[in-house]
Amino acid sequence: MPDSHSSTMTVPRPRVAVHKFSSCDGCQLALLNAGEDLLSLAGRVDFVHFAEAGPVDPEAEADIALVEGSVATPEDVERIQRVRANSRYLITIGACATAGGLQALRNTADADAWVRAVYASPEHISSLATSTAIGEHVKVDFEIWGCPVSGREVLAAIASLLGGAVPAREQGKVCLECKRQRAVCVMVAKGLPCMGPVTQTGCGALCPTHGRDCYACYGPGENPNTAAQGRRLRELGLAPAAVSRRFSFIDSQAPAFREAGRYWQEQADD
Repeated sequence: MPDSHSSTMTVPRPRVAVHKFSSCDGCQLALLNAGEDLLSLAGRVDFVHFAEAGPVDPEAEADIALVEGSVATPEDVERIQRVRANSRYLITIGACATAGGLQALRNTADADAWVRAVYASPEHISSLATSTAIGEHVKVDFEIWGCPVSGREVLAAIASLLGGAVPAREQGKVCLECKRQRAVCVMVAKGLPCMGPVTQTGCGALCPTHGRDCYACYGPGENPNTAAQGRRLRELGLAPAAVSRRFSFIDSQAPAFREAGRYWQEQADD
């Protein structure tokens, strides 16, 4: 018989850390905007590091680490190694973490020249020549795309891991989401250079449902036919350089978009 005075063993709750690298904080804010759903999650886990929400301990060990932002400085390179070593699962959230983000636009430019042009004392700036995805430096267990990311998708991924399941990935493209939302195709009806045919859904087709063309915030969809997309954009009147910019924008370092952007830039240079 157990001793009546023996204490009940407490099972530790899963630990979650949210780390920021080079980014605008928008993906963390998207998670905070989840409101009551985030509070419900906080009742099941311990947030050991989440500067936007309060707890600050960047060296804390975590069962699940969410990483926002790209690797853009020498210090980032060292820090992401420590985050990986301290984490059981590492999930990248948002375009910066998964594909370099908007700051990766500097990857094809002279980064040192930009620094000299912007800062009065460039010698004090410590920056890498490129902005790269987290996955180019450490093993990533799951990627969640978006600019900003969908808080709903982040919470769903965490819930799956807590339940012992592999998080589900969005498979459809924005065009399918437009059909679900009963949105009129802006490419067909308005002749706008929409990126929906090659872009992963997750945003709820936000821009097309408001009459605007998709800018590929959520990165390449499954098996994106970038060749056909590029030709269609040319038929709509875009010059090769403009087609290149459509691919080389928010998710410019995603392999499918990077190759398409380079191809159309070469056409523009000929």
